[in-house]
Amino acid sequence: MGSLTVRNLSEEVKKRLRLRAAANGRSMEEEIRLLLAAGAAEAPLAARASAPPSKPAPSEAAARQVLLIIGGGIAAYKSLDLIRRLRERAVAVRVVMTRAAQEFVTPMAVGALAGERAFTDLFDPASEFDVGHIRLARDNDLIIVAPATADLMAKMANGHADDLASAVLLATDRPVLIAPAMNPRMWLNAATRRNFARLVADGVLTVGPNAGEMAESGEAGTGRMAEPLEIVAAAEALLGATEEKPLAGKRIVITAGPTHEAIDPVRYIANRSSGKQGYAIARAAAAAGAEVTLVSGPVTLPDPPGVKTVRIESARDMLRAVKAALPADIGVFAAAVADWRVAQAGEQKLKKDGSGPPRLALTENPDILATISKLKQQRPRLVIGFAAETEKVVEHAKAKLKRKGCDWILANDVSAEGGAMGGDDNAVHLITATKGEPKVESWPSQSKDGVARRLVARIATELGGS
Repeated sequence: MGSLTVRNLSEEVKKRLRLRAAANGRSMEEEIRLLLAAGAAEAPLAARASAPPSKPAPSEAAARQVLLIIGGGIAAYKSLDLIRRLRERAVAVRVVMTRAAQEFVTPMAVGALAGERAFTDLFDPASEFDVGHIRLARDNDLIIVAPATADLMAKMANGHADDLASAVLLATDRPVLIAPAMNPRMWLNAATRRNFARLVADGVLTVGPNAGEMAESGEAGTGRMAEPLEIVAAAEALLGATEEKPLAGKRIVITAGPTHEAIDPVRYIANRSSGKQGYAIARAAAAAGAEVTLVSGPVTLPDPPGVKTVRIESARDMLRAVKAALPADIGVFAAAVADWRVAQAGEQKLKKDGSGPPRLALTENPDILATISKLKQQRPRLVIGFAAETEKVVEHAKAKLKRKGCDWILANDVSAEGGAMGGDDNAVHLITATKGEPKVESWPSQSKDGVARRLVARIATELGGS
């Protein structure tokens, strides 16, 4: 036979072969060859054809498969411990190494720990006869990129596919978890920040980077790769999420972004909200199995996968869209809705005529959070608001919780020093209504995706889920 192919096998058979190969620490090609050899040696073809198909062993059925992509940074040495920690937890690990990664750790060392050879070449004749990079992209439950260097992040953000690692990442439909690692100045560079924000917006999950001493003498700051056990914890949470959907069967409506209130056909009143936190919550809720409707003001973010996105302009548009999305089990109102609008917007562009600025009469916009919180019918079981404050954050959020009638408030500092509005990180205080004084829980500063996952976990617990 010239070559071995699995293209014409059913998806169920391919899945069983993958699980069997993972449990035995072999590639699919090696497993198929061994099965064929054993079959030919043990019985004639006719006798084998009449035998009932065997069921996979328990260890095979329980196998979880991770593809680890190792980037070319000094932190690559940590990937060896990461492989060992994953395999201790019965996670099968396949490894792709970039060319630069091989300058720091060897394919032989990686292969010895992973239990099969590391993949290094996009045009490897031993695996590409059956489009190997596509199978690497799909035949796993999770892809981990550790370390995720600035170069590798740039390739991911811009859709490059000029080596095996970037081709796999472009071709995958599996969750991707990156552990950034680089010099602090590289991490703070505007290009890196743009690429990181793009990846987060695209749904890529992150762990780290951490702050501390760097490998280079005298260098310190944010840029250290998360420790292997931190990455393992994040991976295990995601691997569990592939099977457990704690919000399955729940409907959730989420608002995000600013509103634009027209002054005339050209000008409008708005704010600096980017919509990132609301979009992150929508992604996390969809990943937890919820049916999500995202009502979004004008932002530049792509629609989250698996989410129904309704785009609006004004506060009145947003309220109508929210009401249309009811009934729902949960309402999360993360949008920064304009409090005021022009009472009578100009039908034509307002012109300067030398008589001074026009007088703009303002009127109050509808209060979306209070309106939904006080509904007599179709009120969501759990109504969650956001309090964007620049001073006395917790004090003002407590007052807002009582005034609006919602169940929870997430309060955050949106002053210039806080950096939450428009940024990628957030530090929130979760304030929950109780019979007495509201309860305050302060969460550490983390990525907006981290805030979203933690919030969704709390929602699931509150509603009796996992």
